[in-house]
Amino acid sequence: MKLTFAMIMSIVLLVGCTQTNSIVQQIHGNDNADVKQVAETKSTTQQSVSETTTSSINLIKSSEESTQSKQATSPEELKGNMAVHFIDVGQGASQLIVGPSGKTMLIDAGNNDKEELIVAYLKKQKVNKIDILIGTHPDADHIGGLDAVIDNFDIGKIYMPKVQSNTKTFEDVLLAIQRKGLKITTAKAGLTLEWESNVTVKMIAPVNQYDETNEMSAVIHLSYGSTSFLLTGDAEAGSEKDMISSNANLRADVLMVGHHGSKSSTTQAFLNAVQPTYAVIQVGIDNKYGHPTSEVFQRLNAKKIKIYRNDEQGNIIFTTNGKEITVKTSGGGSPSKSTAKPSEQAAAKPTEVPKKQEDNVVYKNCTAVREAGKAPLHKGDPGYSTKLDRDGDGIACE
Repeated sequence: MKLTFAMIMSIVLLVGCTQTNSIVQQIHGNDNADVKQVAETKSTTQQSVSETTTSSINLIKSSEESTQSKQATSPEELKGNMAVHFIDVGQGASQLIVGPSGKTMLIDAGNNDKEELIVAYLKKQKVNKIDILIGTHPDADHIGGLDAVIDNFDIGKIYMPKVQSNTKTFEDVLLAIQRKGLKITTAKAGLTLEWESNVTVKMIAPVNQYDETNEMSAVIHLSYGSTSFLLTGDAEAGSEKDMISSNANLRADVLMVGHHGSKSSTTQAFLNAVQPTYAVIQVGIDNKYGHPTSEVFQRLNAKKIKIYRNDEQGNIIFTTNGKEITVKTSGGGSPSKSTAKPSEQAAAKPTEVPKKQEDNVVYKNCTAVREAGKAPLHKGDPGYSTKLDRDGDGIACE
Protein backbone atom coordinates (compact mmCIF):
# COMPACT_ATOMS: atom_id res chain seq x y z
CA MET A 1 0.00 0.00 0.00
CA LYS A 2 1.38 3.40 -0.94
CA LEU A 3 1.42 5.85 1.96
CA THR A 4 0.58 9.45 1.26
CA PHE A 5 2.46 12.30 2.95
CA ALA A 6 -0.64 13.12 5.03
CA MET A 7 -0.86 9.52 6.26
CA ILE A 8 2.83 9.50 7.24
CA MET A 9 2.50 12.76 9.18
CA SER A 10 -0.56 11.42 11.00
CA ILE A 11 1.45 8.41 12.15
CA VAL A 12 4.36 10.62 13.28
CA LEU A 13 2.06 12.90 15.28
CA LEU A 14 0.30 9.98 16.95
CA VAL A 15 3.55 8.24 17.92
CA GLY A 16 5.14 11.51 19.06
CA CYS A 17 2.24 12.36 21.32
CA THR A 18 2.35 8.91 22.93
CA GLN A 19 6.11 8.99 23.46
CA THR A 20 6.14 12.49 24.96
CA ASN A 21 3.31 11.62 27.34
CA SER A 22 5.22 8.49 28.43
CA ILE A 23 8.34 10.51 29.24
CA VAL A 24 6.41 13.08 31.26
CA GLN A 25 4.70 10.31 33.22
CA GLN A 26 8.11 8.96 34.15
CA ILE A 27 9.38 12.43 35.10
CA HIS A 28 6.45 13.18 37.39
CA GLY A 29 5.96 9.68 38.79
CA ASN A 30 2.35 8.76 39.52
CA ASP A 31 1.20 12.32 40.10
CA ASN A 32 -0.20 12.89 36.62
CA ALA A 33 -3.87 13.65 37.15
CA ASP A 34 -3.34 17.35 36.58
CA VAL A 35 -0.91 17.20 33.66
CA LYS A 36 -2.23 19.23 30.75
CA GLN A 37 -1.60 17.86 27.25
CA VAL A 38 -0.96 20.49 24.59
CA ALA A 39 -1.26 19.55 20.93
CA GLU A 40 0.92 20.97 18.18
CA THR A 41 0.99 21.05 14.40
CA LYS A 42 4.56 19.95 13.72
CA SER A 43 6.70 21.47 10.97
CA THR A 44 7.74 19.04 8.28
CA THR A 45 11.32 20.20 8.76
CA GLN A 46 11.40 18.95 12.35
CA GLN A 47 12.75 15.54 13.15
CA SER A 48 9.93 13.37 14.42
CA VAL A 49 9.79 12.68 18.11
CA SER A 50 9.65 8.97 17.35
CA GLU A 51 13.11 9.16 15.76
CA THR A 52 14.71 10.79 18.80
CA THR A 53 12.87 9.05 21.63
CA THR A 54 12.51 5.42 22.61
CA SER A 55 9.95 3.97 24.92
CA SER A 56 12.76 2.72 27.16
CA ILE A 57 13.85 6.19 28.31
CA ASN A 58 14.15 5.76 32.04
CA LEU A 59 13.93 9.40 32.91
CA ILE A 60 14.04 11.12 36.15
CA LYS A 61 11.55 10.58 38.86
CA SER A 62 9.89 13.69 40.05
CA SER A 63 10.65 15.03 43.50
CA GLU A 64 8.44 17.43 45.37
CA GLU A 65 10.29 20.07 47.39
CA SER A 66 8.75 20.95 50.72
CA THR A 67 8.33 24.53 51.78
CA GLN A 68 11.02 25.52 54.23
CA SER A 69 11.09 28.51 56.53
CA LYS A 70 13.93 30.92 55.90
CA GLN A 71 14.87 34.00 57.85
CA ALA A 72 15.42 37.19 55.87
CA THR A 73 18.94 38.50 56.15
CA SER A 74 19.35 41.84 57.83
CA PRO A 75 21.27 44.51 55.86
CA GLU A 76 24.10 44.39 58.43
CA GLU A 77 24.86 40.75 57.48
CA LEU A 78 25.03 41.33 53.74
CA LYS A 79 28.26 40.73 51.91
CA GLY A 80 28.71 41.02 48.16
CA ASN A 81 26.42 41.90 45.27
CA MET A 82 23.64 40.06 43.49
CA ALA A 83 23.23 40.63 39.74
CA VAL A 84 20.08 39.97 37.72
CA HIS A 85 20.67 39.83 33.97
CA PHE A 86 17.75 40.20 31.56
CA ILE A 87 19.43 38.70 28.51
CA ASP A 88 18.48 40.08 25.11
CA VAL A 89 17.13 37.02 23.29
CA GLY A 90 14.78 38.88 20.96
CA GLN A 91 11.14 37.84 21.20
CA GLY A 92 11.65 35.52 24.13
CA ALA A 93 12.85 35.57 27.71
CA SER A 94 15.89 34.59 29.78
CA GLN A 95 17.20 35.79 33.13
CA LEU A 96 20.54 34.94 34.72
CA ILE A 97 20.93 35.61 38.44
CA VAL A 98 24.38 35.54 40.03
CA GLY A 99 24.39 35.53 43.82
CA PRO A 100 26.78 37.22 46.27
CA SER A 101 28.93 34.09 46.62
CA GLY A 102 28.84 33.29 42.91
CA LYS A 103 26.01 30.75 42.78
CA THR A 104 23.89 30.97 39.64
CA MET A 105 20.28 30.61 38.63
CA LEU A 106 19.00 30.61 35.05
CA ILE A 107 15.33 31.17 34.30
CA ASP A 108 14.44 30.27 30.71
CA ALA A 109 16.83 30.44 27.76
CA GLY A 110 15.10 32.08 24.80
CA ASN A 111 14.08 30.37 21.56
CA ASN A 112 15.80 27.59 19.64
CA ASP A 113 17.70 30.00 17.41
CA LYS A 114 19.24 31.70 20.48
CA GLU A 115 21.03 28.60 21.81
CA GLU A 116 24.51 29.74 20.78
CA LEU A 117 23.84 33.26 22.05
CA ILE A 118 22.79 31.98 25.49
CA VAL A 119 25.73 29.60 25.83
CA ALA A 120 28.17 32.32 24.75
CA TYR A 121 26.63 34.84 27.17
CA LEU A 122 26.92 32.46 30.10
CA LYS A 123 30.53 31.63 29.27
CA LYS A 124 31.33 35.32 29.00
CA GLN A 125 29.99 35.72 32.53
CA LYS A 126 32.39 32.92 33.56
CA VAL A 127 29.54 30.59 34.44
CA ASN A 128 30.60 26.96 34.84
CA LYS A 129 27.59 25.62 36.69
CA ILE A 130 23.91 26.51 36.82
CA ASP A 131 22.92 25.78 40.41
CA ILE A 132 19.20 26.21 39.71
CA LEU A 133 17.67 25.93 36.24
CA ILE A 134 14.02 26.90 35.76
CA GLY A 135 11.90 26.41 32.66
CA THR A 136 8.89 28.59 33.43
CA HIS A 137 6.57 26.87 30.93
CA PRO A 138 6.89 24.86 27.68
CA ASP A 139 6.64 27.69 25.12
CA ALA A 140 9.58 27.59 22.69
CA ASP A 141 10.51 31.25 23.20
CA HIS A 142 11.26 30.41 26.83
CA ILE A 143 12.70 26.88 26.81
CA GLY A 144 14.16 26.68 23.29
CA GLY A 145 17.74 27.13 24.50
CA LEU A 146 17.50 25.02 27.66
CA ASP A 147 18.76 21.83 26.02
CA ALA A 148 21.94 23.59 24.89
CA VAL A 149 22.46 24.98 28.40
CA ILE A 150 22.04 21.52 29.92
CA ASP A 151 24.47 20.04 27.39
CA ASN A 152 27.15 22.69 27.96
CA PHE A 153 27.11 23.31 31.71
CA ASP A 154 26.99 21.42 34.98
CA ILE A 155 23.42 21.59 36.29
CA GLY A 156 22.25 21.48 39.90
CA LYS A 157 18.49 21.41 40.37
CA ILE A 158 15.86 21.72 37.63
CA TYR A 159 12.34 23.09 38.11
CA MET A 160 9.54 22.92 35.55
CA PRO A 161 5.76 23.12 36.03
CA LYS A 162 3.65 20.02 35.56
CA VAL A 163 2.39 20.88 32.09
CA GLN A 164 3.16 19.01 28.91
CA SER A 165 3.70 20.12 25.32
CA ASN A 166 3.89 17.78 22.36
CA THR A 167 6.62 19.76 20.60
CA LYS A 168 10.08 18.92 19.34
CA THR A 169 11.42 21.77 21.49
CA PHE A 170 9.93 20.31 24.69
CA GLU A 171 11.15 16.85 23.69
CA ASP A 172 14.70 18.13 23.20
CA VAL A 173 14.74 19.54 26.72
CA LEU A 174 13.54 16.23 28.19
CA LEU A 175 16.17 14.31 26.25
CA ALA A 176 18.94 16.67 27.40
CA ILE A 177 17.81 16.11 31.00
CA GLN A 178 17.78 12.35 30.44
CA ARG A 179 21.29 12.30 28.99
CA LYS A 180 22.67 13.85 32.19
CA GLY A 181 20.63 11.65 34.51
CA LEU A 182 19.03 14.69 36.13
CA LYS A 183 15.69 14.98 37.93
CA ILE A 184 12.91 17.53 37.60
CA THR A 185 11.23 19.07 40.61
CA THR A 186 7.71 20.30 39.96
CA ALA A 187 7.51 24.09 39.89
CA LYS A 188 4.55 25.32 41.92
CA ALA A 189 3.55 27.94 44.44
CA GLY A 190 4.69 27.50 48.03
CA LEU A 191 8.30 26.42 47.47
CA THR A 192 11.34 28.06 49.03
CA LEU A 193 14.40 27.28 46.93
CA GLU A 194 17.73 26.62 48.61
CA TRP A 195 20.30 28.82 46.86
CA GLU A 196 22.38 31.57 48.49
CA SER A 197 22.28 31.62 52.30
CA ASN A 198 21.44 35.34 52.42
CA VAL A 199 19.03 35.45 49.45
CA THR A 200 15.41 34.34 49.80
CA VAL A 201 14.03 32.64 46.69
CA LYS A 202 10.33 31.83 46.71
CA MET A 203 8.22 30.28 43.98
CA ILE A 204 4.79 31.88 44.17
CA ALA A 205 3.12 30.47 41.05
CA PRO A 206 1.52 28.52 39.54
CA VAL A 207 -1.01 28.53 42.35
CA ASN A 208 -3.47 26.24 40.53
CA GLN A 209 -3.76 24.14 37.36
CA TYR A 210 -4.73 26.08 34.21
CA ASP A 211 -5.65 25.18 30.65
CA GLU A 212 -3.30 27.80 29.20
CA THR A 213 0.42 27.05 29.46
CA ASN A 214 1.14 30.76 29.97
CA GLU A 215 -0.90 30.69 33.17
CA MET A 216 1.17 27.70 34.35
CA SER A 217 4.31 29.85 34.35
CA ALA A 218 6.63 29.47 37.32
CA VAL A 219 6.94 32.86 39.04
CA ILE A 220 9.96 33.65 41.21
CA HIS A 221 10.30 36.27 43.98
CA LEU A 222 13.89 37.11 44.97
CA SER A 223 14.80 39.08 48.10
CA TYR A 224 18.29 40.25 49.02
CA GLY A 225 18.43 42.58 51.98
CA SER A 226 15.85 45.29 51.41
CA THR A 227 15.80 44.81 47.61
CA SER A 228 13.55 42.45 45.66
CA PHE A 229 12.74 41.16 42.17
CA LEU A 230 9.65 39.50 40.69
CA LEU A 231 10.18 37.34 37.59
CA THR A 232 6.88 36.33 36.03
CA GLY A 233 7.42 34.29 32.86
CA ASP A 234 4.27 34.53 30.75
CA ALA A 235 1.82 34.57 33.68
CA GLU A 236 -1.43 36.23 32.70
CA ALA A 237 -4.42 37.75 34.48
CA GLY A 238 -5.76 34.48 35.91
CA SER A 239 -2.47 33.54 37.53
CA GLU A 240 -1.94 37.12 38.72
CA LYS A 241 -5.35 37.10 40.43
CA ASP A 242 -4.54 33.82 42.17
CA MET A 243 -1.16 35.13 43.31
CA ILE A 244 -2.87 38.12 44.90
CA SER A 245 -5.46 35.85 46.57
CA SER A 246 -2.71 33.57 47.90
CA ASN A 247 -1.41 36.43 50.07
CA ALA A 248 2.13 35.80 48.85
CA ASN A 249 4.53 38.73 49.15
CA LEU A 250 4.42 40.32 45.68
CA ARG A 251 6.16 43.57 46.57
CA ALA A 252 9.24 44.06 44.38
CA ASP A 253 11.56 46.85 43.31
CA VAL A 254 12.02 45.28 39.87
CA LEU A 255 9.17 43.63 37.95
CA MET A 256 9.68 41.56 34.84
CA VAL A 257 6.53 42.48 32.94
CA GLY A 258 4.53 39.35 32.16
CA HIS A 259 4.17 37.88 28.68
CA HIS A 260 6.44 40.40 26.94
CA GLY A 261 4.11 43.30 27.64
CA SER A 262 0.92 41.67 26.39
CA LYS A 263 -2.28 43.32 27.57
CA SER A 264 -3.34 39.95 28.98
CA SER A 265 -0.79 40.42 31.79
CA THR A 266 0.31 43.10 34.27
CA THR A 267 -3.22 43.93 35.35
CA GLN A 268 -3.83 47.04 37.40
CA ALA A 269 -4.56 44.99 40.52
CA PHE A 270 -1.30 43.08 40.11
CA LEU A 271 0.69 46.23 39.53
CA ASN A 272 -0.86 47.76 42.64
CA ALA A 273 0.28 44.74 44.65
CA VAL A 274 3.84 44.73 43.30
CA GLN A 275 4.48 48.51 43.40
CA PRO A 276 7.72 48.33 41.41
CA THR A 277 10.21 51.11 40.84
CA TYR A 278 11.53 49.46 37.67
CA ALA A 279 9.86 47.35 34.99
CA VAL A 280 11.66 45.20 32.43
CA ILE A 281 10.03 44.08 29.19
CA GLN A 282 11.73 41.19 27.40
CA VAL A 283 10.63 41.75 23.84
CA GLY A 284 11.96 41.54 20.29
CA ILE A 285 12.20 44.34 17.73
CA ASP A 286 9.18 44.65 15.40
CA ASN A 287 7.61 41.43 16.67
CA LYS A 288 4.39 40.25 15.04
CA TYR A 289 2.42 40.27 18.31
CA GLY A 290 2.42 44.01 18.84
CA HIS A 291 4.33 43.64 22.12
CA PRO A 292 4.59 45.63 24.28
CA THR A 293 1.07 47.00 24.12
CA SER A 294 -0.10 50.53 24.78
CA GLU A 295 -2.40 49.30 27.55
CA VAL A 296 0.56 48.02 29.58
CA PHE A 297 2.55 51.17 28.93
CA GLN A 298 -0.33 53.29 30.17
CA ARG A 299 -0.50 51.32 33.43
CA LEU A 300 3.26 51.56 33.97
CA ASN A 301 3.50 55.24 33.05
CA ALA A 302 0.58 56.15 35.30
CA LYS A 303 2.64 54.91 38.25
CA LYS A 304 5.82 56.60 37.00
CA ILE A 305 7.64 53.28 36.78
CA LYS A 306 11.02 53.34 35.03
CA ILE A 307 10.79 51.05 32.00
CA TYR A 308 13.62 49.08 30.43
CA ARG A 309 13.21 46.86 27.37
CA ASN A 310 15.56 44.54 25.53
CA ASP A 311 14.57 45.69 22.05
CA GLU A 312 15.79 49.21 22.85
CA GLN A 313 18.57 48.70 25.38
CA GLY A 314 19.97 45.23 24.74
CA ASN A 315 21.06 43.24 27.78
CA ILE A 316 19.81 44.81 31.01
CA ILE A 317 21.69 44.11 34.24
CA PHE A 318 20.52 45.10 37.71
CA THR A 319 23.08 44.92 40.52
CA THR A 320 22.21 45.20 44.19
CA ASN A 321 24.21 45.14 47.42
CA GLY A 322 21.01 44.47 49.32
CA LYS A 323 20.41 48.15 49.96
CA GLU A 324 20.67 49.94 46.63
CA ILE A 325 20.06 48.95 43.00
CA THR A 326 22.04 50.08 39.96
CA VAL A 327 21.22 49.42 36.29
CA LYS A 328 23.52 48.89 33.33
CA THR A 329 22.53 48.16 29.72
CA SER A 330 24.60 46.89 26.80
CA GLY A 331 22.77 49.20 24.42
CA GLY A 332 23.18 52.26 26.60
CA GLY A 333 20.48 54.80 27.15
CA SER A 334 18.20 55.73 30.01
CA PRO A 335 14.85 54.11 30.82
CA SER A 336 12.47 53.97 27.88
CA LYS A 337 10.23 56.99 27.42
CA SER A 338 8.54 55.70 24.30
CA THR A 339 4.98 54.56 24.25
CA ALA A 340 3.91 51.50 22.32
CA LYS A 341 1.58 51.84 19.42
CA PRO A 342 -1.93 50.65 20.18
CA SER A 343 -1.84 46.90 19.90
CA GLU A 344 -4.66 46.96 17.39
CA GLN A 345 -2.52 49.06 15.06
CA ALA A 346 0.71 47.22 15.78
CA ALA A 347 -0.80 43.91 14.85
CA ALA A 348 -2.99 45.27 12.06
CA LYS A 349 -3.46 43.18 8.97
CA PRO A 350 -4.63 44.16 5.46
CA THR A 351 -8.37 43.67 5.09
CA GLU A 352 -9.03 44.69 1.51
CA VAL A 353 -10.76 41.38 0.84
CA PRO A 354 -12.67 40.08 3.86
CA LYS A 355 -11.96 36.44 4.57
CA LYS A 356 -14.58 33.82 5.01
CA GLN A 357 -14.12 31.95 8.25
CA GLU A 358 -12.92 28.39 7.74
CA ASP A 359 -14.75 26.16 10.20
CA ASN A 360 -12.55 23.09 9.87
CA VAL A 361 -9.75 24.55 12.04
CA VAL A 362 -10.39 24.51 15.78
CA TYR A 363 -7.92 25.43 18.53
CA LYS A 364 -8.60 24.40 22.11
CA ASN A 365 -6.86 27.49 23.49
CA CYS A 366 -4.21 30.09 22.73
CA THR A 367 -1.49 27.67 23.74
CA ALA A 368 -2.41 25.47 20.80
CA VAL A 369 -2.49 28.51 18.51
CA ARG A 370 1.00 29.61 19.55
CA GLU A 371 2.47 26.15 19.24
CA ALA A 372 1.03 25.85 15.75
CA GLY A 373 2.81 29.09 14.88
CA LYS A 374 -0.45 30.86 14.02
CA ALA A 375 -0.61 33.54 16.70
CA PRO A 376 -1.97 36.15 16.59
CA LEU A 377 -5.26 35.23 14.92
CA HIS A 378 -7.35 37.94 13.29
CA LYS A 379 -11.07 37.76 12.80
CA GLY A 380 -11.64 35.71 9.66
CA ASP A 381 -8.46 33.66 10.05
CA PRO A 382 -8.86 29.87 10.21
CA GLY A 383 -9.34 28.92 13.84
CA TYR A 384 -10.30 32.38 15.09
CA SER A 385 -13.08 32.37 17.67
CA THR A 386 -14.59 34.80 20.14
CA LYS A 387 -13.57 32.37 22.88
CA LEU A 388 -9.90 32.95 22.02
CA ASP A 389 -10.44 36.70 21.54
CA ARG A 390 -10.95 37.42 25.20
CA ASP A 391 -10.96 41.21 24.93
CA GLY A 392 -13.19 41.29 21.84
CA ASP A 393 -10.88 43.46 19.70
CA GLY A 394 -10.88 41.16 16.67
CA ILE A 395 -7.38 39.86 17.46
CA ALA A 396 -6.94 36.62 19.39
CA CYS A 397 -3.89 35.24 21.20
CA GLU A 398 -1.78 38.33 20.78
